[in-house]
Amino acid sequence: MKRYGNLYGEITSFENLLSAAKRAQRGKRYREPVLAFNAELEGNLLRLQRELRHQIYEPGAYKLFEIYEPKRRVIAAAPYRDRVVHHALCNIIVPIFDRTFIATTYANRSGYGSHRGLRQFVRFARSSRYVLQCDICKYFPSIDIAILKAQIRRKLKCKPTLWLIDTILDNQQVRKAPLGKSVAPDRPIDYFPGDDLLAPLTRARGLPIGNLTSQFFANLYLSGFDRYVKETLKVSKYLRYVDDFALFSDDRGFLTECRVAIEAYLATLRLRIHPIKSQLFQTKYGASFVGFRVLPDRIRVRNHNLRLGRRRLAQLRCDRTLTPREIQQRLQSWNAHLAHGDTWRLRQKIFEPDFREDLKF
Repeated sequence: MKRYGNLYGEITSFENLLSAAKRAQRGKRYREPVLAFNAELEGNLLRLQRELRHQIYEPGAYKLFEIYEPKRRVIAAAPYRDRVVHHALCNIIVPIFDRTFIATTYANRSGYGSHRGLRQFVRFARSSRYVLQCDICKYFPSIDIAILKAQIRRKLKCKPTLWLIDTILDNQQVRKAPLGKSVAPDRPIDYFPGDDLLAPLTRARGLPIGNLTSQFFANLYLSGFDRYVKETLKVSKYLRYVDDFALFSDDRGFLTECRVAIEAYLATLRLRIHPIKSQLFQTKYGASFVGFRVLPDRIRVRNHNLRLGRRRLAQLRCDRTLTPREIQQRLQSWNAHLAHGDTWRLRQKIFEPDFREDLKF
């Protein structure tokens, strides 16, 4: 396997840092941290470049907050200057790893995405009798940092680049939560073959949900698993979106055997599939994927996603901080998302004339 070196000069070049800053501020240009950074953009980038080149860069503390969509998730927001560094790193290393990914993993990849994954899911589901659909328990909090670092080192040999990656992965600083409010990542306690009593507590685990680097590393962490399913288990119809993956076949017994092999392989990554959400069933009963319910003759929006979308539309009625153009862009985006299902009547009902009039279309 080819290993790449001499990457750090590209990562820390002023041109790359400037490009990273432009990417990091997309959709957030008028937020206070971005405005403060951009007020002295050249000076801040030069200071960041100097810290990186002398390897004295230190990430700031994450700000934690909770969301419930529909289950509790702890999101970690890095300081803006750290997000610039994340983009600068990903600008250079993502293309190196991306070409090693299989064609049917769709999350966080340029030219892929959930809608392309949905189309492939529909093709597989409508040409197969059975599907083994699996979800990994608490995926981001369970990712083992030592295993991830070893995977990265199989492809990269540039020591300064590895130092920067390790610096980002090892950063566990968290801002203190507001008085009286406790927010903490939810890390499961799991034992795997060969563990001693303290192994689950002493091994560094977890990627902060919200980082660009976390999204990429989460994809990388399962890339070897993807190849195992395709090349060793010989599953021709397989796809994955983050930690949600599906295997299709006309042979139920084959998929049953695959599940046993998958559980054994994932244990080497210190991961477990969800015992309830991971199921083997006939495709004629319908399967859920990226917010849609795929049936043999139609594609519907999942009830939860529909309720969430309607709630957001209701919030648009009351949000006076958005311009009409921004509101229109958000409506068009959600309308385009719904259009990937058989939702013409639903969209006509949701985007009713009186709602458009309220938003001054």
